[in-house]
Amino acid sequence: MRRVPSILFRTLAAPRAATSFAVPNRLLQAALYGSATAASRSHRRRFSSLLGPFAAASLGVAGALISQEVLAKEPPPPEALPNDVVLYQFEACPFCNKVKAFLDYYDIPYKVVEVNPLSKKEIKWSEYQKVPILMVDGEQLNDSSVIIDKLGHKILSKIIVDSTSEDEETKWRRWVDNHLVHVLSPNIYRNTSEALESFEYITSNGNFSYLEKFSVKYVGAAAMYFVSKKLKKKYNITDERAALYEAAETWVDALDGREFLGMYSTVVLRRL
Repeated sequence: MRRVPSILFRTLAAPRAATSFAVPNRLLQAALYGSATAASRSHRRRFSSLLGPFAAASLGVAGALISQEVLAKEPPPPEALPNDVVLYQFEACPFCNKVKAFLDYYDIPYKVVEVNPLSKKEIKWSEYQKVPILMVDGEQLNDSSVIIDKLGHKILSKIIVDSTSEDEETKWRRWVDNHLVHVLSPNIYRNTSEALESFEYITSNGNFSYLEKFSVKYVGAAAMYFVSKKLKKKYNITDERAALYEAAETWVDALDGREFLGMYSTVVLRRL
C-alpha cells in the first residue's frame, strides 16, 4: 500500500489563532483517525488534541509533509484487477489525487509519470492534454470522475452496493469537484512564498532536468499565484482560509461520526 503525502496538510496545520483551530483540527481527526476502532478512538482523540501545536511548529519548515495510510476494507476480487496501470499526473493536482486515492484504497498497483506542467512532453502522444490520464491495460481513461466511475464499475462489479450509498457517494464526489477543489488553489498558492514552496515540492517529483525544474518552479509558481487570485474572484472567495475551514466543517458534520460517505468518498478527502 502506498503511503500518501498531503501537501494540503501544511495548510490545515499552519499557525493560527487559538479560536480558529477547532475546524481544521476536527478535519485532521476525521482524516487521520477516522478508521480507528471504537476501543482505540478515545486514546487517539487525546493524542490528536496534542497534534495541532506540534504540527504547526514542524510544518513551518518548507516542504514539510505528513504521510497517512488507508487500507481497503473489502478488496476487489484478484481477477478483476487490471494488470498494467499508468497514471499521468501533476503531483499537487487535486483531481490526480482523487484518482490516486481510489487506486491506493483498492490496493491497485500503478506507475506514476509526472507531467511537466509547461511542456507536457510526457503526454504529447495524447489528444487530451489535461491530467489525470490513466492508462489501464492499454485503454486511455480521462477525467478523474470518469476514471473512478469506469474503473470502479469494472473492479467492483461483484460487490453489491445499495442505491442509498451510491447516491450519497455521487453527491459528495460532485461536492468535491464543484466546491472543494475551488478553495484549494487559493490556499496552496495564497502568496508568492507559498506558491514557490509548493512548486519546490512539485519539482522534487518526476524526472526533470535542472533547467526544467528551475523554469517549472518559477514560471509555474507565478502562473498558479495569479490563477488562485482569479479563482477567488470567480467563486466570490473573500477569505480563502475561512472558505477552506468551512468546507472542512461541512465534510466533518456530514460524516456525523461515520467513517464513510458512500463507498470511497472519504478516502478521496483523505488524499486531498
